[in-house]
Amino acid sequence: MISKKKLAWQLPFLLFLIVGTVIIIRNQRLTPYQKDSGSVFGTEYHITYQSDSSLQQSIMAELRRVDESLSMFNPKSTISRINKGETDQADELFAEVFQKAQSISKETNGAFDITVAPLVNAWGFGFKQGTEPTQHAIDSLLRITGYQKVSLKGSRVVKSNPQVMLDCSAIAKGYGSDRIAKLLRSRGVENYMIEIGGEIVTRGISPKRLPWKIGVTKPTDDTLNMSQELQTVLNVTDRAMATSGNYRNFYYKNGRKYAHTIDPKSGRPVQHDLLSATVLADDCATADAYATSFMVLGLDGAKKILANHPELMAYLIYTDKNGDLAVWKSEKLREEP
Repeated sequence: MISKKKLAWQLPFLLFLIVGTVIIIRNQRLTPYQKDSGSVFGTEYHITYQSDSSLQQSIMAELRRVDESLSMFNPKSTISRINKGETDQADELFAEVFQKAQSISKETNGAFDITVAPLVNAWGFGFKQGTEPTQHAIDSLLRITGYQKVSLKGSRVVKSNPQVMLDCSAIAKGYGSDRIAKLLRSRGVENYMIEIGGEIVTRGISPKRLPWKIGVTKPTDDTLNMSQELQTVLNVTDRAMATSGNYRNFYYKNGRKYAHTIDPKSGRPVQHDLLSATVLADDCATADAYATSFMVLGLDGAKKILANHPELMAYLIYTDKNGDLAVWKSEKLREEP
């Protein structure tokens, strides 16, 4: 039997725990959700987070830091100045993204490549030229394309050819979402959803007191970005998610459809049946880069990468042999309701 003396000590302690838990839950329910939005990296951001006060000024300051380092739309950013030969010095944020990009380039055998921008521009998506480049022009650009042609020595960016151009657009939005997530956590925020240009990081629960769920848009030829029909809704709680697709960025010329995704090895638009790649990972920069890589590699190539990276999950939409939409998804996603 438990002694009366022991009970006399335990009961007040248990009561304290119960009351404390009730107070914490009550305060969480009463704490409002803040909503911030704006423009960065040539796109829009939307951030929802639970906090007694707005953190908008801190959020904007952090986004400015990322913009001043990685934005191709900012002529004074670190990456713009490196491309123009005005400096070879990398700041802390640029170095972090560069190293992650190089690592994923190696893992994907060059499918992800932050030097591919000149080829993208030549095919008409960077500067909307809309003219098919000649093979001679492609070969010339391939000579200054390749992730191996640039490295980081300390804080110094070293190019094998000064014409090599860097573009972190396929990883910067995800990285920006990660930076804001880190900021919110440092301020004690437990529940949030950050979205920059479709690249998402979540934690905790939504304002509806439910896990965060994010829709994946059904891929249809929609250059005006008008269609909002969903293919599925995924549980993205405590995860990062990024989607890449060719179904909105393409053009027709001489009866042929050209996708915006360029294969860094051939220098030409990819030709395969993968329409959309959604990747879930621990951080959004990683999800962002692999989603782009999968659009280069196609369905079979993406599945090979995923087999070697069990920490990643993917939802891939493609056209089957009959021309119908079909879905492949990671086993962990199949297990989710």
